[in-house]
Formats: sequence, C-alpha cells, structure tokens
Amino acid sequence: MTVSIGYLGPKGTFTKLAVDTAFNGENKQSFDTIPECIDAVEEEKIDIGVVPLENAIEGTVQLTVDYLIHQVRLPVAAEIVVPIQQHLLVHPEFTGGLIDIREVHSHSHAIAQCHQYIHQHLPDASIRYTTSTGKAAEIAGEKNTPIAAIGNRLAASEYGLRIMKENIHDYPNNHTRFLVLTKNKDIVKIKHTSILDKTTVLITLPSDKAGALHQVLSAFAWRKMNLSKIESRPMKTGLGHYFFIIDVNQPYDDVLFPGVKGELEALGCNVTILGTYPVYQMNI
Repeated sequence: MTVSIGYLGPKGTFTKLAVDTAFNGENKQSFDTIPECIDAVEEEKIDIGVVPLENAIEGTVQLTVDYLIHQVRLPVAAEIVVPIQQHLLVHPEFTGGLIDIREVHSHSHAIAQCHQYIHQHLPDASIRYTTSTGKAAEIAGEKNTPIAAIGNRLAASEYGLRIMKENIHDYPNNHTRFLVLTKNKDIVKIKHTSILDKTTVLITLPSDKAGALHQVLSAFAWRKMNLSKIESRPMKTGLGHYFFIIDVNQPYDDVLFPGVKGELEALGCNVTILGTYPVYQMNI
C-alpha cells in the first residue's frame, strides 16, 4: 500500500523538508495553503497531512490551530520538530551586493525570524510576503532581478538559487513543530525514534467563574502531570470567550486523564482529547 502525504508547498518549504526527513519515498503532494492540506485529509484525498504548528521564535501558527478547532477536527498522529535555518537566496546570475537588493520575498514567519538581519543589512529593500518560503524561492528564481528570497537549502536546490548569506535568522535555537494528521494512525511510519509522548487537551471554561483556570491547572498539578504548553484562543462567540489548549508531556492513560476529565467536568468545563502521539526530533 502506497501512503499519500500532503504538505504545505510548493517544493522547498520547511514543511516539505520535514516530510522528506521523516518519511520514506511515499507519494507526496503539495498544497498552496494549510486549510487545503487539512481538507484533503478530511475528504480522504490523501492519507496523511503535515502542517506547521509552532515556531520557537514567532510562536503558534494560528491558522493551523483555528482551522483544526473550528473547521475540521482531525486527530493528531505525531509531532515532528525540525531545526530552522534561514538563508538569503538570489538568482545564480545575480552579481550585486546586499545594497543592490530591492525586494525580499518570503513567508511572514520567515521574515519575522530574520527581522534584525533585514533591518541592519537590507534597510532599503521592500518586503514582499508570500504563502510559503518555497513560493518566495520560486519567484526569485524566475529571472535575474535584484530580488532575494528567504528560505532553506532545499529551496535553493529545488529552484537553482545561490545562497548569498547563510543563517540570517536572528536567534540560533530556531525550531518549528509540525503536526502529522490522519484518520488512520496505523499507517504513520516515521523513520526515527520518538523522544517523548504527548497528549493535547482542549478545555472550555465555564463562563464567569472566578478562579476557573487556577482550578484547571490544579487538576493537573496535584497529579504531577507536566504541562509543556498552555495557550488560549478565542471561541469566536463573543469578546472574552476563550478555550485553552494544553499539551501534557505524557501519553493518555486510563487513570490520570479520566481523573482530570471527571474533575474538570464537575467544575463545568468541557474537555476534549485532541490527540495522544509521539514526538520526533529531526536533525537536518
């Protein structure tokens, strides 16, 4: 059986790099947007979808979170963590220097990750936002113009670009988390050993209940359950209405998690397990 894998494309994106690093030679298909990739999994046009979730510098990819919560509720089968190295890419025939570059193209997250470099070395260049780093590389490779792209080595290779400056990201410890989404976890075969297991919980608090969040956190704390992330997002039902997404660094079990769920429901909270899954750290 050939497994089809969708990712945020086109060629040369960090999502494609994550897919190539994590999976073998399965059938791989790019999508222009995150919702299109998620929809393809939901509609069973592909078996697996890989989408970015969070960057260590720029934080959560809100589109991914909101679409999975409000539009298409797919289970998370795995998480892939990939180191991010951003380079300044130019057409191979471009012979000018940094001062000659008139436009810098890339995804908004990539631009933000290189903000200080752009501010210091490319102050006169116009910023052009693209749907992905791969798309930026595609634009820079179309013809020899004073246009630069910010992207990775895969993008440079795929589009025949020259790396003008390496590692222009502002912070060295830059990583991105990617979610592996599928309706059938048994088909997910990642060619690495997981570093830990994680469970993600969606919690909606009762309205206007003082101390509710404190009580929620206490339900995990006294059970000695380690929380690696807590994030609030608007419920889109009115101002001041939020839900919380909590990552717990342990797999779902039949003792602690049902206990937490029962305790929180007694407080009037709604509790949904979004997934329990392995986490893989990639070295690129």
